[in-house]
Amino acid sequence: MDYETLVNCSVAVFEHYKTNERKIFIVHDLQDEFDALVEFLKQNKAKKEWHISYNGLAFDAQISHYILANHHLWMALSAGEIANIIYNYAQKCISKSKSNSFQDYPQWKMSIGQIDLFKMHHWDNPAKRSSLKWIQYSMDYDNILDMPIEHTTMIETKKQLDTIIKYCINDVHSTKEIFNKSQSQIKLRKALTKKYKVDLFSASEPRISKELFAYHMSKKLNISKYEIKKMRTHRDVIKLKDIILPYVEFNSPQFQLMLERFEILELDPYNLKGSFKYAINYKEVKTQFGLGGAHGARKAGVYESDDEYIIMSSDVTSFYPNLVIKNKWSPAHFPADEFCDQYEWFFNERKKIPKSNPMNYVYKIILNSTFGLSNDANSFFYDPELCMRITVNGQLSLMMLYEMIMERIPGALAIMQNTDGIETRIPRIYKDDYLKICKEWEEITNLNLEHDEYKKIVLADVNNYIALHAFQNVDIQEWRNLKKKKPHYLFKVFDNKFLYAKTKMKGRFNFYDLALHKNKSKLIVRKAIFYYFIHDILPERYLETNRNILDYCIGGKSKGNWKQIARSIKNGEFIEKELQKINRYYISNEGPKIIKTHKDDGREIQLEAGRWKQTLFNKMCIKPKWEGYDVNINYYLKGIESEIDNILSVPANQLTLF
Repeated sequence: MDYETLVNCSVAVFEHYKTNERKIFIVHDLQDEFDALVEFLKQNKAKKEWHISYNGLAFDAQISHYILANHHLWMALSAGEIANIIYNYAQKCISKSKSNSFQDYPQWKMSIGQIDLFKMHHWDNPAKRSSLKWIQYSMDYDNILDMPIEHTTMIETKKQLDTIIKYCINDVHSTKEIFNKSQSQIKLRKALTKKYKVDLFSASEPRISKELFAYHMSKKLNISKYEIKKMRTHRDVIKLKDIILPYVEFNSPQFQLMLERFEILELDPYNLKGSFKYAINYKEVKTQFGLGGAHGARKAGVYESDDEYIIMSSDVTSFYPNLVIKNKWSPAHFPADEFCDQYEWFFNERKKIPKSNPMNYVYKIILNSTFGLSNDANSFFYDPELCMRITVNGQLSLMMLYEMIMERIPGALAIMQNTDGIETRIPRIYKDDYLKICKEWEEITNLNLEHDEYKKIVLADVNNYIALHAFQNVDIQEWRNLKKKKPHYLFKVFDNKFLYAKTKMKGRFNFYDLALHKNKSKLIVRKAIFYYFIHDILPERYLETNRNILDYCIGGKSKGNWKQIARSIKNGEFIEKELQKINRYYISNEGPKIIKTHKDDGREIQLEAGRWKQTLFNKMCIKPKWEGYDVNINYYLKGIESEIDNILSVPANQLTLF
């Protein structure tokens, strides 16, 4: 469902989640269906029907319940006057949402059940914030459409009404598509709601974590959930020397100095972000340290296993949860034994349950979210010292393993170190020694490592790389199943054996199973790089085979006082057309230039700098022949070769298969 509210017009569209049954209600002097809307909402309430929306809890649901609560006061008013009341209330809701103020109708007061997909996917989080239009782009929706009429416009004609209705229906259809893509998440929340007797249908993963942990801790401590949720530990200062684990020690001067830098830190708990940065150069690798973790990588390049060398990857099993469990840490306001017992129970329960079981995912959420919530002042996990215990000791412990391997394995080559693991190329003859060192580290830290072997790492930097695992042998049926489910893996038949190799793509090289809030622009570039390094296919050959126009598309967005215009030249004159806030386009041989302009000072930014022209593709139009799209292949080829050049350090015009 969706509402559109303008100064003298309100439109509401509802469509059944299983069928195409649709209800449209217009509140306007030309067409007054307000009474029918009220009766429909009453029917929803009486039948315990639910509303599915995008950002509904802060907007659409507020309007529904405002209408239900006040409609009897408006009986003598015209449709236009009622629409204006609804409009003013809608603006009030928007204002409250922007200022993070409480809305008039919290979810527990609502008489119509709500599934808010915006909240459920945590797209209200600053790091993931996404409008419905951006999600339309991300899921390749066939019509990315902004409201074509400004909300302050006085609606006077039937044509204007039809335009609003068309837009509202488009929003409802795209919301329905998100809903259909979210079925596993909704079924999970339905089961949790039933089990724990709390409405979790619109709950984000962190909220699920809080609710379930509060439920279990309430039972364990015999304290009400209400009291649990009020708990916090506030601190004036965090002295790292008091919380660094006693086993942390180093032999090399670089790491010893790094440890000293940590030990002298006294932190302001309310200003942790970015308050500490430090870097060392060790074994030709620069490693960056902060309060959140350490990361480092060798220079860009392709690193491979061969007959003489092997690339080992070692990750700490459930690193942060196990640091908490093994060291008996807890927020200071909880008894450590009870907290860790409960935390370990979640960990052990997850191990018993297959990954196909939704509860496995629930326990994973709880285990992983707790760390982040320890530094969230709105959470009952809040104790910033616990957060620092985890992140600081985590990186120091991992650096111990890094140093032990590099100092004791002759010929070891460090490739990457990140939050919970390291990748190292070592001579094959020292593999057993490598594993013995890892075992020794496990005994020191009381943590566990999981090992893997890589055939190849294509490295741009620590956040952007492709890793190809070593081949594994499976039976023919499993091999066929994997080919269907994991088309990005590498498959081959050799010596009557059916082999596959997993691939791992990070950052700007990832094109498979992207989260909807991520930017999927120019997937063709990511795919071509993958096929070049993993399948030995030259970029120009790959571009000849990929005829999916959506892989060539780019998402352009503008915020605040910026707007987008399409500028072209006709008969020597500039022609400008104002565009919507979010646009899908691709680079073409002919077409306009899309420019972002500032409404106040006139500043301009080209979405694609240089001579490149664009074709808008907001409304999907599939051409019978590829040539009809007029794609400028040179633009994409240049982007692909530039990325490959950064990795291989060869001129882009000299690419060959290595």
